[in-house]
Amino acid sequence: MSPRLAAALPLPPPPAAGAAAARGLGVPRPRTLLSGASVAFSSPSSRRGALACLVRLMCSRHSSAAAAAAEAVEEARRGRKQLGMTLPLYDYLLANVREHPVLRELREETATMRGSQMQVSPAQAQLLAMLVQIQGAQRCIEVGVFTAVLLRKVEEMYTLAHEKGYSSLAVALALPESGRLVACERDERCLEVAKKYYQRAGVAHKIDVQHALAADSLRSLLDCGEASSYDFAFVDADKRMYEEYFELLLKLVRVGGLIVMDNVLWYGRVADPLVDDQKTISIRNFNKKVLEDMRVDISMVPIGDGMTICRKLVDT
Repeated sequence: MSPRLAAALPLPPPPAAGAAAARGLGVPRPRTLLSGASVAFSSPSSRRGALACLVRLMCSRHSSAAAAAAEAVEEARRGRKQLGMTLPLYDYLLANVREHPVLRELREETATMRGSQMQVSPAQAQLLAMLVQIQGAQRCIEVGVFTAVLLRKVEEMYTLAHEKGYSSLAVALALPESGRLVACERDERCLEVAKKYYQRAGVAHKIDVQHALAADSLRSLLDCGEASSYDFAFVDADKRMYEEYFELLLKLVRVGGLIVMDNVLWYGRVADPLVDDQKTISIRNFNKKVLEDMRVDISMVPIGDGMTICRKLVDT
């Protein structure tokens, strides 16, 4: 269109004026079907057409939700996807993990439970077992056997059954017959599935479950004179309590012992300055603190959702 012709054409009325003009001419108002979408029902046929469109849209959304749910279940069956790793590469990694048959059964049984994708991956469990064996560990602690040791918020309730003792079973399998794993867990209902697999794997005698808040259980161990007597500790619990758990475990683990903290990369949220929820801030603060803590050597390992391995250097 030439500039001269464009200048000769009248400008369109503003939205408010257009709406007023429509009302003056008796044009029916649009009826909103969905947020951000509207259709003018000027005849029965148009109403039928709009209804058909609405049905198709709802079916499409339902199909998308179903597909997303199916994908989540499939990822849970594989174990938690490695942060930043493509699914084919993760499948290759999983195919090269030596997963104990009982661990695989446990993972597959809990795969369809909501939140099961949050459990430690087989690759992480293999690394934990290797660390226990390298240490020659006899005495271990796990904080957050089921990751939901502190069920203070309704939004966290879905994690109640998601882990079912996968990491604790992996550690117990790596311990010698005389070894002991103290597992801190407050909700006895969560133990039903885990105990079945502890028995099936023949390690139930190695696991001492403490039914209490994790921090209280750790203080109780200190009160019983068990300071500096543990070789290895693993933490996968309330992220807002990480600093407190770490300080208590530093007193319980011997010099040269290891403390492994899970979820230190927090699905990448820690690197996103726009994310400022309480859990993400707690993990950022913990990561900064442990980086500057000269009482331990550290290695942040980008496996699973990120784990920081801490080696105690001095008595505390």
